[in-house]
Amino acid sequence: MKETGDRKVVLAFPRGFCAGVVRAIDIVKLALEAYGQPLYVRREIVHNKFVVNELHEKGVLFVNELGEVPAGSRVIFSAHGVPPEVWAEAEARRLKVIDATCPLVTKVHKEAVKYARDGYAIVLIGHSDHDEVIGTLGEAPGNIIVLDPEGDIERLKVADPAKIVYLTQTTLSINDTRRIVEKLRRRFPRIKAPNSEDICYATQNRQAAVLELTNRAELILVVGSANSSNSRRLVEVAQSAGVPAHLIDDIEDIQLSWIRDVETIGLTAGASAPEDLVERVVAYLGGLGYPHIEPGSGVMEHVQFSLPPELAEAAAAHHPRRPGE
Repeated sequence: MKETGDRKVVLAFPRGFCAGVVRAIDIVKLALEAYGQPLYVRREIVHNKFVVNELHEKGVLFVNELGEVPAGSRVIFSAHGVPPEVWAEAEARRLKVIDATCPLVTKVHKEAVKYARDGYAIVLIGHSDHDEVIGTLGEAPGNIIVLDPEGDIERLKVADPAKIVYLTQTTLSINDTRRIVEKLRRRFPRIKAPNSEDICYATQNRQAAVLELTNRAELILVVGSANSSNSRRLVEVAQSAGVPAHLIDDIEDIQLSWIRDVETIGLTAGASAPEDLVERVVAYLGGLGYPHIEPGSGVMEHVQFSLPPELAEAAAAHHPRRPGE
C-alpha cells in the first residue's frame, strides 16, 4: 500500500454539465418560477437521477407520456428531443409546450428531415432505445435505419446505394463511431457524411479529457447515472485505453476493493451530472486517504445556448436588469 501522502485524485477537465444540460435545467427552474405549479416534464429532463429528484422536490411533475398531463396544462419536453407525433399529441390536447431539446439534437432532427426530403436512405448510428434516437427516428421513419453500435453493417440494405447518408446520436463514443463509419464506407462507398459533426462538442471534449486521465491514473471513476449515454461512453473510453473504470451515481457506489493499492484515481462526470456530486466524491476520497487534488488539462468551453423566446421574456419580467448591468 502506498503512503497516504503519495495518493491523489486527478480531476478531468472539462467535466460535468454541458451547455445543453444547463439550458434544459434553467428552462425548468425558470418556468416553475414564472408560471408556478403545476408544471409537467415529459420523461427525465436530463439523464441524472439527482437532478430529477431535486426538481421533483421543487414541485416539478415528471411523466412518461403526455396522456398523464391534464389537457391545457404546461409541459416541458426534455433535452433529448421528441418525435413529431408527440408534438401533434400536445397540440391536440391543447398543452402549453416549452421545448428544452438541446439545439445540437435539434440540428440532427433537421438533418434527418432534409435528407429524407431529398430521397436519401439515412443510417442513424445510435442506441435504438435512447430517447434521442427515438425522437430523431420519428422525423422520417420511412427513410431511417437505426444502426446500433453493435449492429451488423453487412445486413444493411438500401434501395439506392448512391443515395445514402449517415447521422449519429450526439453522445456516442468518438472512436467507436469512427470505426463504424469506416465500415459503412467499405460497405457503401458512396455514403454521404452529414454537413457537420453530429457528436456534440461536450461529448468530444469529455472523452478527450478521460483519455488524458488514462495517462495519469490507475483507476477512473465516472460520476453519472446508468441511463446516461454520455456517462457510459466515458467509462468505455477509459476501459478501451486499458484503465479500469466504473460508473457511479454517488459515493455509496464506490467499492473499497476498487481503490486498494491504487495511488492515483482519475475522476470525471458525465454531461448531465452536477458538480456538487463530484465535490462529494472528492471529499469522500479525501477521507479514504487521497488528500491531494490535481487538475486535468483540456479545452475551455464557452458554448451557451439561448432560452426559448417565451421563457426568456418571462425570465426578464421576473428578473429585470438593474441599472448598470
